[in-house]
Amino acid sequence: MKHFKRLLACSLAVVMAGSILVACGGSSTGSSEADDSSAETTEADAGSGEKLVMATNATFPPYEYVEGGEYEGIDVEIAGKIAEKLGRELEIQDVEFDSIIGGVQSGKYDMGMAGMTVTEERKQSVNFTDSYASGIQSIIVPEGSAIATVDDLSSDTRIGVQQGTTGDIYATDDYGDGAVTAYKNGADAVQALLTDKIDCVIIDNEPAKSFVEANEGLTILDTSYAEEDYAICISKDNEDLLTEINDALSELKADGTIDEIIGKYITAE
Repeated sequence: MKHFKRLLACSLAVVMAGSILVACGGSSTGSSEADDSSAETTEADAGSGEKLVMATNATFPPYEYVEGGEYEGIDVEIAGKIAEKLGRELEIQDVEFDSIIGGVQSGKYDMGMAGMTVTEERKQSVNFTDSYASGIQSIIVPEGSAIATVDDLSSDTRIGVQQGTTGDIYATDDYGDGAVTAYKNGADAVQALLTDKIDCVIIDNEPAKSFVEANEGLTILDTSYAEEDYAICISKDNEDLLTEINDALSELKADGTIDEIIGKYITAE
């Protein structure tokens, strides 16, 4: 089927409730406190040469989330290392996922880093760096569900997704609008699953594991819905920054830093 193990290329944003369990993280590399996330960032800050302003949606563990009033996660730590390479101070702005692309495009933020994947549609608005990590879209179902593999999904399945995510886009494409219910965040979708309003939830595998751990009676199917590569989005008007960040990523990959950061949050199974 066209959705099975397909390489996705679209922005992924899965909004998680703060009460769910998240991976243990190291100290924050961001310069902004979580409760300051609503503060306005001016275009003078972005591209100033002194700060590297990163837009994210810090509700996507283990890539970005808030713990103890600090930003934590894979993307946060990698962004911190990139900022060090560039000799700039990392500033994190926690915003709605749907506003990241537009903010980067306009120059409000230097880059967007939020477990984002790349599509031709997104590339019309912004540039993307080389990939630095990969992920899997998984399917959560109640234990004992008749849905045993991805092939059991159909236009008659009640599918829950986070609006605007790859799960939303591709499930709608595969099964039609009538089969898909888009929720504001992943926690709402899971709650709908627990109350039998939907039959399954399609969401990134790492948040999926947190939801299943936090809610009895749920399980993740062994077969994935899709695979994806994560990258950083940058304004088309900032080719120099694209080159600088790609160079930094290359160095961080070569010396094992990125693998080490990912290994802190995701244990090989």
